[in-house]
Amino acid sequence: MIGLCSDIHDNIWALERALPLLAPAQVVVFCGDFCAPFTLAQLAEGVSPRPLHVIWGNNDGDRHALTRVAGAFDHVHLHGEFATLELLGKQVLATHYPDIARHLVQGSAADIVCYGHDHIAHEERVGETLLVNPGEVMGRLGRRTIALIEPSPSNSVEFVEFD
Repeated sequence: MIGLCSDIHDNIWALERALPLLAPAQVVVFCGDFCAPFTLAQLAEGVSPRPLHVIWGNNDGDRHALTRVAGAFDHVHLHGEFATLELLGKQVLATHYPDIARHLVQGSAADIVCYGHDHIAHEERVGETLLVNPGEVMGRLGRRTIALIEPSPSNSVEFVEFD
């Protein structure tokens, strides 16, 4: 299973509640907006030893410190603002921004395109490609969610809501 989460915005208390929900995932993709480096450390410790793929968000300001923290964990992979990944037999494209994700999905051979930024859990099929936003861990909009994707011919998505 592929776990997706995004937009923590330093809400370490919500992240603590989200981490057990990511337990079924063999790999986790974070679609941006930790904010502070300690939030990255908490997510990295919480999913260890499973691979964690990280995309920068617009609120990840101290990228030097975030990079230093990520370097302390062998299982954390920083990809900048965009990533092309091969995860559990699926081609996955990851970004933070919905408009870039929508552009990427057009004519893409990717199985999954994931993004964050707008804090809204969303799933849609564009041709054969799954376009998915896991929603937000932060809870600014009142609904905290992560997403779990079962890598199968249909790439089914489960949004897991939590308090």
